[in-house]
Amino acid sequence: MNLKDDLVRHYHWLRQYGLNDSHSGNASVRNGETFWITPTGCCADTLSSGDLVECRLDGVIGQGASMDARLHLAVYQSNSETRAVLHSHGPYSVAMTMDNEEFLPADFEGQLYFNRVPVLTIPYDQYVASAPRLVAEILAEYPIAVVRGHGVYASADSLNLAYKWTCSLELSAKTAFIAQQAGKI
Repeated sequence: MNLKDDLVRHYHWLRQYGLNDSHSGNASVRNGETFWITPTGCCADTLSSGDLVECRLDGVIGQGASMDARLHLAVYQSNSETRAVLHSHGPYSVAMTMDNEEFLPADFEGQLYFNRVPVLTIPYDQYVASAPRLVAEILAEYPIAVVRGHGVYASADSLNLAYKWTCSLELSAKTAFIAQQAGKI
């Protein structure tokens, strides 16, 4: 499958399955010394592969690229094995990480995939300047991280694996929320 079409498909899924709203999050896929990223302010419902913005690992960011393009670039530069980065706003993942430095999954699948999920605190007014370095440092060691009150970043050697990490974290957070409501944890 064409990498750009695959990126659009995964970005659509983030919206379709409630991990993003119509115009939130972003996604990229690497091909050699370039990567394709969703444009800033794009609508997941109408995005096509022709809308993606080409960026280069040497630091050239294409016009109209997502506000997080420099963050994606930093992740790719920090780990040569990374081929995909997904950013989502899963409501349970965000909600369950609002007051901790990490999320420790309580469910079996979550524990299988993540011994811990780091949670970064980045003040809103410092996000653009600080997030690329901070998120890239964490994703060099962990497959997934959360920026408190903002969202999830997943990186992997394929779009499908980054999507799996994103979905797995959301299900773990949802399970933890339900278990807390039921008084089980």
